[in-house]
Amino acid sequence: MNALLSVTTIVLYLSSGLLIGLRLFGSDREWQPPRAFGLAVGWLAVALHAVILYGTVLRDTGLNLAFFPTLSLLAWVVIVLLLASAISKPVENLGILLMPVTAVLLAMSWRGSSMHLLPQDASMTLAVHVLLSLLAYGLLTLASGQAILLAVQDRQLHKHHPGGFVRALPPLQSMEALLFQLIALGFVLLTAALASGFFFVENLFAQHLVHKTVLSILAWVVFGVLLWGRYRYGWRGRTALRWTLIGFSVLMLAYLGSKAVLELILHRA
Repeated sequence: MNALLSVTTIVLYLSSGLLIGLRLFGSDREWQPPRAFGLAVGWLAVALHAVILYGTVLRDTGLNLAFFPTLSLLAWVVIVLLLASAISKPVENLGILLMPVTAVLLAMSWRGSSMHLLPQDASMTLAVHVLLSLLAYGLLTLASGQAILLAVQDRQLHKHHPGGFVRALPPLQSMEALLFQLIALGFVLLTAALASGFFFVENLFAQHLVHKTVLSILAWVVFGVLLWGRYRYGWRGRTALRWTLIGFSVLMLAYLGSKAVLELILHRA
């Protein structure tokens, strides 16, 4: 039953990405699916994915935060944020990339049965720290996807080849404003996550946490410099893209990179 549920969820994620893609790349608007249709399929996939996570991440003894279940959980958070943001902002275009990636990560979560438990008796402040971290990673993942989409749009407009894909996107200024809104909110959440870690996580610079801590602080500095450069010098275009992707890469390396090395290579929790 769990395998059937997972396959159904993967198909729904891929279908949602396809429906969003048809709206972007379709040339005949009469054959383009309604915007709400692709989003509704995405919400259905998210609901089924939540059921899967309930069985894999939530355990009687605590939260299973092993590498592959965490990947699946993080992907779910990203899609929930994407669909929730799409209610009021034109961000659903990111689904053409994020929906298939989430489907792949969900399939990868079947691999292995390692457990890295956050015990049930863990403090509420530690749980808040984990939640803030996931939300920050999720928003900054959306920001990185938005930066790539913005770069493609800017490139096509400068080449004077605004095809159906570019014409379906919001104006460049709106896309750029949305990018920095995502970065700013993600930066606030990352700041809160780091602050909660320093205050409530015991020995944040312990041997198994030091790489994660240092890289997370470095990512925080990168995004802080980007926001300052935007405010002070009006950074945009390729400069904004470069700083966004550097910050995102460092942040993902901070958590997922160190986690992969510890669990998959060194076989340590």
